[in-house]
Amino acid sequence: MKIEILTLFPEMFQGVFDESIIKRAQKKKLVEIKIHHLRKWAEDKRGTVDDRPFGGGTGMILMIKPIFQALKELKTKNSKVILLDPKGQVFNQKRALKLSKSKHLIFICGRYEGVDERISEHLVDEIISIGDYVLSGGEIPSMVVIDALVRLIPGVLEKPTAIKKESFSQSQLLEYPQYTRPANFKGWQVPEVLLSGDHQKIEEWREKKALEKTKKQRPDLV
Repeated sequence: MKIEILTLFPEMFQGVFDESIIKRAQKKKLVEIKIHHLRKWAEDKRGTVDDRPFGGGTGMILMIKPIFQALKELKTKNSKVILLDPKGQVFNQKRALKLSKSKHLIFICGRYEGVDERISEHLVDEIISIGDYVLSGGEIPSMVVIDALVRLIPGVLEKPTAIKKESFSQSQLLEYPQYTRPANFKGWQVPEVLLSGDHQKIEEWREKKALEKTKKQRPDLV
């Protein structure tokens, strides 16, 4: 998979993409990530990519032409263009799985007061939000989406079975509680069933606890 990112702050991605699972995925050549400074496609020497909104209002809006020119250069027949914007559909595991099967993804990171609406209407295939709150731009949301989808690419995780055990991977239930050594810490005990060695009882306990946790923390899922 090839992932390309259009942003005004390319340095923000260095720490995130140079560590852990995403770094290993790039080393294995399972994913190629390229980060592009949007000002590369500006028309003037100042690198202007934003302007005041028609009709007045506070803040600045990302202009359509630099983004159009960038996509004209980067897009192929296999490309899917994604805009990170609070107005989009909320991201979830199902969408992560779908995106993980793509060949070429281009992420547009919005900034300031947003982007020219014609970008949403004519230049992108999907608009994604990571939640109902306001951030400074689309950089952090794009990191979230990319982290979620890269780990689903076959061969990225050393133990693919780990994906199946994670929250939302097979169902809409949250993950069951997990514990490790010591079994007793300050009187806080690990449930006896997990120490029993009875795998059937353990699985039954995990299913029960996953359902209980979901009903308590995310009742909208059940």
